[in-house]
Amino acid sequence: MMRPHQISQRLLRLLAGPAYLLILTLHSVLASDLTPQRQHPLVAKVLANLLTQYHYNHPALDDSASSELLEAYVQTLDYNRLYFLAADIKAFEKYRLVLDDSLNKGNVGPAFVIFNLFKQRAQARYAYMSKLLEKEFDFAVNESYQPNRENLAWASRSEELDDLWRKRLKSEALDLKLAGKNWPDIAATLNKRYENFRKRIDQLDAEDVFQYYMNALSESYDPHTNYMSPNNSQDFNINMSLSLEGIGARLTEDGDYTVVNEIVAGGPADRSKQLFANDKITGVAQGDTGRWVDVIGMRVDDVVKLIRGKKETVVRLQVIPSSSPVGSTPKVVRLVRDKIILTDREAKSDTVDITHEGQKYKLGVIMIPTFYSDMEGRQKGEGNYKSTTRDVRRLIGELKSAGVHGILIDLRRNGGGSLQEAIELTGLFIKDGPVVQVKSFNGEIEQQRDPDPNIVFDGSLTVLVDRISASASEIFAAAIQDYKRGVVLGGQTYGKGTVQNLVDLNRVPALSQYLLASNDPLGPGKVAFGQVKVTMAKFYRINGGTTQHRGVTPDLAFPSHYDQADFGESTEKHALPWDQISSARFTMEDRVAKYLANLRAKSQKRLATNTEFRYLTEDIARLKKERMENSVSVLESQRKAERDQLEVQRLARVNERRKAKSLAPLKKGDAIPRDDSAPDVLRNESLHVLADLVAASSKDYIAKSIKVDGSKPNQN
Repeated sequence: MMRPHQISQRLLRLLAGPAYLLILTLHSVLASDLTPQRQHPLVAKVLANLLTQYHYNHPALDDSASSELLEAYVQTLDYNRLYFLAADIKAFEKYRLVLDDSLNKGNVGPAFVIFNLFKQRAQARYAYMSKLLEKEFDFAVNESYQPNRENLAWASRSEELDDLWRKRLKSEALDLKLAGKNWPDIAATLNKRYENFRKRIDQLDAEDVFQYYMNALSESYDPHTNYMSPNNSQDFNINMSLSLEGIGARLTEDGDYTVVNEIVAGGPADRSKQLFANDKITGVAQGDTGRWVDVIGMRVDDVVKLIRGKKETVVRLQVIPSSSPVGSTPKVVRLVRDKIILTDREAKSDTVDITHEGQKYKLGVIMIPTFYSDMEGRQKGEGNYKSTTRDVRRLIGELKSAGVHGILIDLRRNGGGSLQEAIELTGLFIKDGPVVQVKSFNGEIEQQRDPDPNIVFDGSLTVLVDRISASASEIFAAAIQDYKRGVVLGGQTYGKGTVQNLVDLNRVPALSQYLLASNDPLGPGKVAFGQVKVTMAKFYRINGGTTQHRGVTPDLAFPSHYDQADFGESTEKHALPWDQISSARFTMEDRVAKYLANLRAKSQKRLATNTEFRYLTEDIARLKKERMENSVSVLESQRKAERDQLEVQRLARVNERRKAKSLAPLKKGDAIPRDDSAPDVLRNESLHVLADLVAASSKDYIAKSIKVDGSKPNQN
C-alpha cells in the first residue's frame, strides 16, 4: 500500500525542472511563504504525545529523534538532492537537536522555514528551464546523466546543480526526439510539463507542509506510522471501503482545467448522460441555489472536495463538453449524489482451460488487488456492503459451478488492507484454528482465529505472490503455507509485519475541546484534524515467526523484477526487526508437503525450455544492470543504438510468438497487435503447477479409495 510520504515524494519527483538557482538565504521572506495554520501547534503536540505513548516501540522524543526528524524531512522534500545545496544543509544543522523541544512546545515553525526555502529553490529552477529550452541541445556531445542521486553528495555550487538539471532536461528532450518530435514540439512539450510542475508547487498549502513534517516525525519511528491530513483521510477511507458518495467520475488536471478522466458505470454522472470523458469542469455549486465557485486553476483534489458530498444531495457543474470549440459557453449539469461502488480494485475471477501433460484441466483464478472492507456499511447492517471475503466467497461459488479442478489466488501487487478480511479469507479454505498471532505494544499476545468452521473450497489451491505483496497478503499466504493447505508461488514478499491502529484526531479530547472552544474564531466544525495510523502491534505467523522484515518465502520461487536489496521492508531505515514468539497450537492439514519436491522439479524442467521465461530473465538481468550502473547516456547516437537494439529484440520476440501461431512475421515499423504482446508467463506457469498438484492429489485420492476387492470407487 502506498504510504502518504510516498505520495508526497512521488509528487515532488514530478516537480523537477531546470532553472537558475537564485542565491537565497534562510532569512529570505516572500509574500508567498507559507506559515502554520492556527490548529497546527496543538495537533503537533497531540501527535508527539500519541506516538511516545502508544507506538509499539514507545519511542522517546529526544535529541536522537530530533536528528532523525531533520534527516527524514529534508529527504521528503528533496529525496534526489536536486534543489538544496550543501550550504543549505549545513544551515539546517542549527535545528538538528532542537526539533524535539520545539514540538513539545507546539512549534512547527522550522518545518515551514525549510519548506519555504525549498519552494524558492524549486521555483527559481523552473524559471531557468524556459531559458534552457530557447536553444536546441547538442545531442552529439558524449555525456551521461545519473538519474538516482539519493546517496550522492549534495552539490556544493549552484553551477553543479545547473549542470545536473541541464543533463536531466536534455535526457527528456532526447526521449522526445527519438520518438519523432521536432525541436519546436519538444520545447513546447517540456515547457508545458515544467509549468505544470511549477503550478503544483504553488498549490501546496500549509496543510501539505504540516503533513510532510508530521510524517517525517512518525516515519522516523517506523515506516508505516503516518499522519493523514483531512483530505488524505477521506481518500484512505474510500480505498478501504471501495465506496464513496459523489457523482461517479474520476477527474484529472490538464493545465488550468479539471478534466473528466473516466465515468464510473452506474453512477449519477453515467445515468445523467450529460457528462463524458474529456469534458472540462469550470465551476461547481452546491444545491439548486448555491453560488458558483470558479474552479479554473484550482488543484484537482480541491475540486474533488467540492463535488463529493452526502448521498441524495444536489451538486451543479459548469461543463465545457470535449466536442465544443474553444470559447464555448459552459452548460450546467445538475446531478444528485449517490453511493458509488468502485469496481476496479475489487476481487475478480477467471476460468482458464489448459492442456497439461496430455490432460485437459479447467482452472480458476481469483485476482485480489487489495483487502477491502466497508466497515461503516458492515456496522450499519447494510446487505450489500463491500468485503473481500464476501466477494471471494461468491466467486468461488461461481468457479465451482463452472467445474474447476483447482484455484489459483493471485496476490501480486496486493499491498494489504484489512487484517480481518485476511483472517476471514483464510477461513474459506481451512476448517478452523488460529490464522495469525498479534503482539501488542504492551506485550500481550492474542491469537486471531478463523471465525467460520465451514470450508468453502476444499480442492487444490495455489497462491501467487511477489515482492509488492504485503501485510494482509502476507498473513493469508503465511497461514495457507503453515497449514500446508496450498502451495505458495512467486517471489519473497515485502515483509510488512506490523499492525496499525487508526486514530481519528477529531475524537482526541484535547482537539475536540479545541473545536468547541467559544473563543476560537474558527468555530465548531470548521477544522478537521485528519487521522493518524500508529504501529501498535506486530504480526506473527502461527508457527511463531514474524512476517516483519523477512516476509513469506514461497514454496516454489520465481524470479522477480524487484531486487530485495532495493525494495521491501528490509530496505527501510527504521523498520522494526524480525523476531519470534511461541508457536500457536494448530492442526496442520498437510495437503501439499509431500508433493513439493516433485512440483519444483517439474516446474524447473518446464521453465528451462520456456521461451517466454527466458525473455523474462533477460529483462530482469537488464533492469538490474541499469540500476547498478545508474547512468543514462545523452549522446543521441548511443541512445538511439540502445533503443534500436531493444526494438530489434522486441520485434524478434513478437515474430517468434507469431511463428508459433503460424502467422506471418511483422516488419520494422508495423503496428504490433495486442494479441502478440508478452503473456503473463508467471501466471501461466503457476497454472501448470496447479495442474500438477491437481493430478497428484487425484492419484492419491484414487489410491486411498481402492476397495478391498481391488475395484475402483464409483467416479460419478
